[in-house]
Amino acid sequence: MSVTISSPQLRAEISADGAELIRLQDEQGRDWLWDGDPAFWTGRSPLLFPIVGRVKDDRIHINGLEYELPRHGFARTSRFEVEEENPFQCRLRLRSSEATLQRYPFPFQLDVTYAVEGAALSITAAVTNTGSSAMPISFGFHPAFRWPLPYDAPREDHEIRFEQEETAPIRRPVDGLISRQADPSPIRNRTLALGDDLFKADAFVFDQLESRSVEYGARGSAWLRVDFPDMPHLGIWTKPGAGFICIEPWQGHADPQDFTGDFSGKPGLVSIQPGGTRRFAITVTVKPPVRQSV
Repeated sequence: MSVTISSPQLRAEISADGAELIRLQDEQGRDWLWDGDPAFWTGRSPLLFPIVGRVKDDRIHINGLEYELPRHGFARTSRFEVEEENPFQCRLRLRSSEATLQRYPFPFQLDVTYAVEGAALSITAAVTNTGSSAMPISFGFHPAFRWPLPYDAPREDHEIRFEQEETAPIRRPVDGLISRQADPSPIRNRTLALGDDLFKADAFVFDQLESRSVEYGARGSAWLRVDFPDMPHLGIWTKPGAGFICIEPWQGHADPQDFTGDFSGKPGLVSIQPGGTRRFAITVTVKPPVRQSV
């Protein structure tokens, strides 16, 4: 089952499986989102909850007990209920269950709202603690945009422009965990020139991020902007040769290689008090090339 919302400039399709965005088209019917080709990666825009990335040995420890929790959590593989739907907006909900409590022992409600206005798609996730103790969580967005974008600009002309100059070192995953070794920032003049060689050692993880907005595209052709005002971390990833680039605003990230503590002490987590709600949001704005008058 899926839900479609649209404006005159944009059309978005959202699956009830994972509350995942599975199609994003402009007014010309051109696709800006990756198509999930299984030859490379079947994801399109999964939601990461209650963890981002991997935890050591795929297990978390809470109050002396151990729970098995897969990479990126379970929201992306869960069936959501459609709670609200109109031509411009929809809201989907996931509640904790016996199955989730066996992996993550906290009652919760996760509401994800998609809304289109003009050429912009906003995605807001509201996590509510329905239990009686503080609930530690991470949350992440994982949209995969086409590389190259539509409108036929060469793949090698694509780049990501950051809102701020990012001079702090970055981290790279090692077996899915965050290396304690830092690498120099690849950003020059606020720009990351894209190439497959960049990702031979997996993703870039910006854990000391200054920017809260990036633009992606090719000069003189199509662009998009991703705004994430309250998300402090960012991942950028692809598989070399694949037709996508993931721009992933996060709250939190994978375990550091040497992390062995209680889950509540995991770097990057936030805590939600009983009855409280924490919201995470991004906005994607598409910018097709400006048509030249004849």
